[in-house]
Amino acid sequence: MLIQEEMDIQEKLRILSDAAKYDVSCSSSGVARKGKKGTIGNTLAAGICHSFAADGRCISLLKILFTNQCIHDCRYCINRRSNDVVRTRFTPEEVCTLTIEFYRRNYIEGLFLSSGILHSPDYTMEQIYETLYRLRNEYHFNGYVHVKAIPGADPGLVERVGFLTDRMSVNLELPTAEGLRRLAPGKTREKILMPMRQIQRGIAAQNLRALSDSKGSGGNVRRHLQDSSQTGRNFQNQWWDHQRQSAGTLDIRNRPSAGKREIGMADTIAHPGRNVWTSFQSQNRRFFVPAGQSTQIIVGATPESDYHMIRVAEALYQNYDLKRVFYSAFVRVNDDSLLPELPGGPPLLREHRLYQADWLLRFYGFGAEELLSEEKPNFNILLDPKCDWALRHLEWFPVEVNRADYGTLLRVPGLGVKSARRILAARKSAALDFPDLKKLGVVLKRAMYFLTCSGKMMVPVRMDENFITSQLIGVEHGKVWDIENHDSYRQLSLFDDCQVTALVSREDTVSALTGTL
Repeated sequence: MLIQEEMDIQEKLRILSDAAKYDVSCSSSGVARKGKKGTIGNTLAAGICHSFAADGRCISLLKILFTNQCIHDCRYCINRRSNDVVRTRFTPEEVCTLTIEFYRRNYIEGLFLSSGILHSPDYTMEQIYETLYRLRNEYHFNGYVHVKAIPGADPGLVERVGFLTDRMSVNLELPTAEGLRRLAPGKTREKILMPMRQIQRGIAAQNLRALSDSKGSGGNVRRHLQDSSQTGRNFQNQWWDHQRQSAGTLDIRNRPSAGKREIGMADTIAHPGRNVWTSFQSQNRRFFVPAGQSTQIIVGATPESDYHMIRVAEALYQNYDLKRVFYSAFVRVNDDSLLPELPGGPPLLREHRLYQADWLLRFYGFGAEELLSEEKPNFNILLDPKCDWALRHLEWFPVEVNRADYGTLLRVPGLGVKSARRILAARKSAALDFPDLKKLGVVLKRAMYFLTCSGKMMVPVRMDENFITSQLIGVEHGKVWDIENHDSYRQLSLFDDCQVTALVSREDTVSALTGTL
């Protein structure tokens, strides 16, 4: 299909920004870089400002495709080769112009650039490299940039792009090789994993070079690692293991003694997929993919269970040091016999449960085998994964909040990472009670069934799975309704029982919004 290059840039923007909306992996946290004299923009470790589409998806940054032309014929993709859609492409200069003009108007703080494959993976990657080179060196843009690495592109091109971007991602697309073979015949698992491994090793080599520098900033790194904290020992162990396995020539005689596994896989220091050394080094040089790499998995296009999904995600975190795995509910945009029917619409609730489970893997020390199994392959639609796990392991509870360690507190429903850390700090000076926990951010409507303060529960509750389940389902039911009916409205109830039996009519909706009866 011919590419229409004579379009106005506004028309190109309309087409190529709309074509990028199905790619959700565009989180921006993980890198901090101050603005410098003579440059435009900066980026903050806490992430940039985000906006959201009507269905709740993040559409932050200037999120565009370089081109919607593609040599592949993936059955689930709106931009597949066989679709009769208007094809166009940006030039590197046009992408730079749009980014700078949007930034100057305070519309964006960064760029998310993905692309179909134009002519070949190498040609597309060359165009992306030229775009970023101009943006960084001619326009002096110092803000956040996230780009897609094109599977099958020359590793040298991937490396050159890696030094110009903050984050790179390679979409896994489907969780199994069989799924790719059926729905994306032009893609293979090997081609997708190859740039993932290259990015991982590039970050690893960069971190190891910083670690081996015993002078200047490297001394700060060494002092940081020599701290007696659990995190430092774990991170050092991981790096020695990684280098021993990948290089095979590293002298491991001085390998540090083993430490206990750090809770979670995404701590700032413990997670090896992050460039944790950049804060110790000069700001005048560029680093290789300083915000790490991510990927995206489509949920519901193939028949894999939730158990299979989170096992794949766990393997990616452990073996490829990914910073994030994003989940995208399958949207049937093509009429194809190999694609599943969606009578209930995209599986947004399932996507939501997978994100919740992913958070437990990354920050709470859970394993995929703890959350699901072959016998129980899918998540409970009425309870979040943490509550569901707690109800299946009531022998762990109730937990005494004034004595429990950090790992135990993290397993209590209603307690998060921040509230658990606040509890550890606050109980050093005084015994905590339930009003104190509420001030510390604990969600007592969940935690009250699993906690004691000085040996007493908030209210007398029998530790019975059916009873506690019935109480928690009442709390969760409203959230489930909101996710499954995100395009609908409901009348607020004094009792908030969420017992909605019918959708609101269009006339009632207009009346509610305008105040006209």
